[in-house]
Amino acid sequence: MAAPFVHEAVMRILFLHNNFPGQYRRIATHLKTVEGVEMLAGSLASNSQDIGIQKVPYTPHRDVSKDIHPTLVTAERAVLTAQAAFKALYPLKSQGWKPDLVCSHSGWGPSLLIKELWPDTKILSLFEWFYNPRGSDADFLEPINHDSAARAHFKNIPILLDLATMDWGSSPTRWQHSQFPKHLTQNMSVLHEGVDCDFFKPGPASVTHGEKTFTAEDEVITYVARGMEPYRGFPQFMEAVAKLQQKRPHLQVLIAGTDRTAYGKTRKDGKTHREHALETLDLDESRIHFLGLVPLKTLRSMFRITRAHVYLTVPFVLSWSLMEAMAAGALIVGSDTPPLHEVVDHKRNGLLTPFFDTDALVEILEHVLRNDVDHASLGKAARRTITERYALPTILPKQWGMMQAVAKGERPNL
Repeated sequence: MAAPFVHEAVMRILFLHNNFPGQYRRIATHLKTVEGVEMLAGSLASNSQDIGIQKVPYTPHRDVSKDIHPTLVTAERAVLTAQAAFKALYPLKSQGWKPDLVCSHSGWGPSLLIKELWPDTKILSLFEWFYNPRGSDADFLEPINHDSAARAHFKNIPILLDLATMDWGSSPTRWQHSQFPKHLTQNMSVLHEGVDCDFFKPGPASVTHGEKTFTAEDEVITYVARGMEPYRGFPQFMEAVAKLQQKRPHLQVLIAGTDRTAYGKTRKDGKTHREHALETLDLDESRIHFLGLVPLKTLRSMFRITRAHVYLTVPFVLSWSLMEAMAAGALIVGSDTPPLHEVVDHKRNGLLTPFFDTDALVEILEHVLRNDVDHASLGKAARRTITERYALPTILPKQWGMMQAVAKGERPNL
């Protein structure tokens, strides 16, 4: 491998993320404009995303063993990824290149052997989640058994190893931070990745799907998630749509996401949750529009034209899409679950309803569609929440300040 750099840098940063840029998109893009910063990104070779930062690809030499203990699947995959990342990065060490800071997405393994390459390099780990068998996502949808509890416990193995080797950590929200054992959080900050409020903002828009085009003049509600799954309340949403269609003959439903289970369990019968909903619910499919994965401009347009953006989630990681919808001025109808309490204040900047109560969801959506609520004030308050707390001009200086402090061996002042 040829030496990637030819001049002295103020700071050399190595990002490690299996699906780079992921959570580092905003800060990495920003740092391309900062003089003297050199960046590399280690990522899976199968990841084709490109934001103009040189990547060091790695590929585990084999898959997880078929006969491994089921509680150790996550741990072995992390070890295989750590080994692959070590081998891919070793030539840089041989050339004398050394990062001042490694920013790593925790839990997946690529950072586990970094201190073997560069013992003095500082590691700033991004922690999204700590698995607790009880009191958050694992036992929310159904009672947990001992086998499931064991799997949850052992998923934390690579996360705990990262906690042991990192120099500092961050977690995006207070809720996510609260999932970690308190005695392990002394060296962790709460700092979000930020929202591009200059892009996600109110404005005129339309969404075209097939031969139909929808605008703010239409009676539209929206739903966005990576997958169509119970973790994000898809079954409850579709049940509510079936009931709402009987009451609202002009209702149009726009759904963005893929027909898969990104989080949680798949159905035992092999069907997707979308297939099950379409087979078992009385739905007018001509008024339900599955858009698939959409570009950011389409996502923004959905948020701009919707009468209500429905966001349901078990107590789990908070989705970027909720905050982007709020930044675009959408009226949020969300689940009354802990992740949302951090950003949605019921009747002040959005509306909350019990996760499992589809009749309550239908009722609140009817109020919205009948204009019984003040759309304008709720939408403006939602955007104000995001612009004041999560806009990039607020977040990026904090992110960069944290990175500089950790690289120097200092405690971040956040």
